[in-house]
This record gives sequence, structure tokens and C-alpha cells, in this order.
Amino acid sequence: MAERPPAGPPADAAAAAAALDCRVAGRDVELRLTVPVGRRVAIVGANGAGKSTALALLAGHLRPDSGEVHLHGRPVSSPDIHVPAHRRRVVSLEQRPGLFPHLSALANVAYGPRSRGVRTRRALDRARAELEAVGCADLADRRPHELSGGQAQRVALARALAVDPELVLLDEPLAALDVEIAPGIRRLLADRLTGRTVVMVTHDPLDLWAMADDVVVISGGRAVQSGTVEGVLSRPGSDFAARLAGVSLVEGTVVDDDGLRTPGGDAVTGYRPDAESIEVSGWVTGTRAIATVDPRAVAVHADGFAPRSLSSPRNAWPARVVGLAPAGALTRVTTELRDGQRVDAEVTSRSAAELALAPGVDVTLVVKAAQVALFPRS
Repeated sequence: MAERPPAGPPADAAAAAAALDCRVAGRDVELRLTVPVGRRVAIVGANGAGKSTALALLAGHLRPDSGEVHLHGRPVSSPDIHVPAHRRRVVSLEQRPGLFPHLSALANVAYGPRSRGVRTRRALDRARAELEAVGCADLADRRPHELSGGQAQRVALARALAVDPELVLLDEPLAALDVEIAPGIRRLLADRLTGRTVVMVTHDPLDLWAMADDVVVISGGRAVQSGTVEGVLSRPGSDFAARLAGVSLVEGTVVDDDGLRTPGGDAVTGYRPDAESIEVSGWVTGTRAIATVDPRAVAVHADGFAPRSLSSPRNAWPARVVGLAPAGALTRVTTELRDGQRVDAEVTSRSAAELALAPGVDVTLVVKAAQVALFPRS
């Protein structure tokens, strides 16, 4: 997958497990992306960005108004052709397991192979093997209402894999599970889906690190950034990706070798992690750039604080508190710079109380230059 999606059709679409190069006009979604064989690709973005549309196009539940959907090099959907969902070797695992309530766990898992013409004995043998693989062999005779949420999701995974799918779609399969159950299911999914071609939609960074190889960020119905999970989260190109990475993103214009200036006039000084490659690609005065800031590196001071007496280079940005999220001994403070860009800070709850932080309070954010990473905006 390219670091940035190309302007034309997806590269190597013919060799990919799946490729989208199509538009759904009614949803203002125009997607160009590829899913390499054997890779697990996460699609992330804000609500309404177009993530579910991407899954629906791949599954066969939605037809594009223009362009094509490809599976293993052959077009399966366009304005002129459409291979229905049941004729695609694509399976979906969603928040709700969707098991047939009148069938046992074993019969649920065997249903897929049997519907594809596999004889009953072989289908049942395959179902037992898949239930064993997800740790549910002893639940074979139970009906869905006799299963816990985690057990039902395990059975649903077994059912999905029993048909040897070419593509597995995951639509936030852990979202409906209790927090105590979700980690175990996440580990199971990571194990059972290794080496398979997977497209998943998630809002949880744990899912990215545990289950995905690559990530595509969608905004406004377009793929705006793609790459490996580590590559995208270490250099987020959007506010949403920055939040997933747990950092704040500040945009501005390059003013010198080690700094940029925001639209609101704040000077941002930092370091460039890939300075050598930047010199080749161009870190040029007047071009767009971004800075990423870890909330743990941000100190919050009373309005007007000026770190003149401090020896190391530091940033001091006037800001206004817009939100507080206490979490025990720490409090996440969300602030806005003068141009409306948001920067989070993580401070002790004691400090938040001593500063009387509340929405509307003016503060000064102080960050060491060595803790602000700078990147050109491509």
C-alpha cells in the first residue's frame, strides 16, 4: 500500500485481493484503495466518513454509481455488472454475532459449508474443527441463547472461517462485548486471522496494534492516508489519526529549519525525526507542515506564564480550556489555540484543581522543543 493513495485507479489492483476505485454519489463517497493478499487492513475515520460504505461495497450489499469493485483481479461490481453477496467468497463479522437462533452452535458453523454443497458429514467435521480452534468444542450442542456474548462471538468467527473465505470483513466486532471479554476475543481474532486477507473497521487503537498490518484513514468519503500501522500512527496526517495515535496535531507553515507558524500566529519549534529524507523531499519555507505533540509532554500554566528563565528551548502557546476528562490521579485537559486547533494536555488532577481549570479558562501551554515532532505536510 502506498503512503498516500494515488490520484488514479489503485496500483496493482489486478494482483490485489480486493480493490475499490468507485463512487457512491448519494453518500459523497469516492474511494480508491487496494487490499494486498494476506494483509489485514484497518479502515479508520470519524463517524460518517465512509467506512461502512467501503465494507458494503466489498461485501456486495452496495453497488457503485461509477467505477468498479475488484476481488482477486476480477470486477464484481460496477454500474453494468454486480455479483451478489452470496456469490462472493466474502464473510462478515459484526458487532452482533447474528447466529441462527433455532440452530445449535455446531449447526450454525456447518451451515456455510453445507450451503456451498459440502456433504453433511464433511461439513460437520469441519464445523467441529473450527469450534475446537476457537475454544468452543464443548458448546457444540448449545443454542445461541445459551451462549455468553464472548462465546457467541467465538462461534460466529468459527462460522465465518468454515467456508474458507477469500476476504474477511470485520465491522467493529468487539464493540458490543464487555471490557473483560474483549481482550481475549481480540487475541483470538489476531491468531485466527493471521495470514488471511482482512478488512476491518474500528475506532480502537488496540485493534490496530493487535490485529492490523496496514491502515487506511478515510475522511469525507476519501482515503486521505494509508500505510503500515506504525507508519501512519507515528506520522498522522489528520486529527482523527492523531487521536488514534494518542497525540495532538498542529498545522502551520514552515518558517525555518526547526519551526512552523500556525494560522493563529503561534510559533511552533520542534525537531524533525526524518530530517535527512525531508531535505531530499523538501522542507521549504512557506510550505505546509504539521507538528505532533504528546499530551504527557504538555505543561499547563496560568495565563501569561513566560518561560524566559528556562534554559532549554520551549514553546509557549496561549490557549483556552474547552474540556476536562478526569481519570483518577490524572486529568486530560483539552484546549484550543488562538486559531481553534486543539491541543490536549495530561496533568495531575491536583494540578487541575490548583489551577482551577474549567471550560473557558485561559492558560499557557508549555512544551519542550525536543518533544514536538515536525513533518512536512504532503
